[in-house]
Amino acid sequence: MNTPQVRVVHPGEGRMGDLGAITVDFKLWGADTGGALAIVEHEFAPGALVPPHIHTREDEYSIVTAGRIGFRSGDREAVLGAGGYITKPRGEAHAMWNAGAEPARMIEVISPAGFELFFRAVADLLESGEADPERGAALAAEHGLQFVDTPWLADVVRRFGLRTS
Repeated sequence: MNTPQVRVVHPGEGRMGDLGAITVDFKLWGADTGGALAIVEHEFAPGALVPPHIHTREDEYSIVTAGRIGFRSGDREAVLGAGGYITKPRGEAHAMWNAGAEPARMIEVISPAGFELFFRAVADLLESGEADPERGAALAAEHGLQFVDTPWLADVVRRFGLRTS
C-alpha cells in the first residue's frame, strides 16, 4: 500500500454513475487511500433491490444517511434508517434494498479498496449504451463478485414490494 495523500471532496463533488438498480457516487478511490479503502455513496429508488451476492476480496461497511434500507447478510436481516450502520463481511451472501416509499441513500466503505473499480466499469458500460450481460458477468468475475441464489430472496421481494429486474 502507498501512503495516502490529502484529498478533499466537497458536498456534491465526485463522479456519479448508474448501476442499474442503484446509483453510485464516487468519493474516495483506492488511489486516494493507499489502497486501504474506498468510499462511495449509493442511492436507492423506491423498490430498488441489489440481489444476493458474495464479495470474495473485500468487506463492506454501510451507513444509511437517508430513508430506510434493508440488509440481509447471512441469516441476519435489518432495516436501518438514517444513522444506522451494518457490516457485511467478505464471503457471506448479502443483499440490500429500499425498505421504504422514499428514495434512500447510504455511504459504503469498501476495505480493502479495489471494488470501486467494478462500480466504475459497470457505470461506464451502462453509460455507453452497450449493456452486455456477458460483459457484466465477466466484470463481476474479474472483481471476485459472485451472484447467488438464496432461499430467502422471494420472501424479501414480497414483503417489501421490490423490483427484481
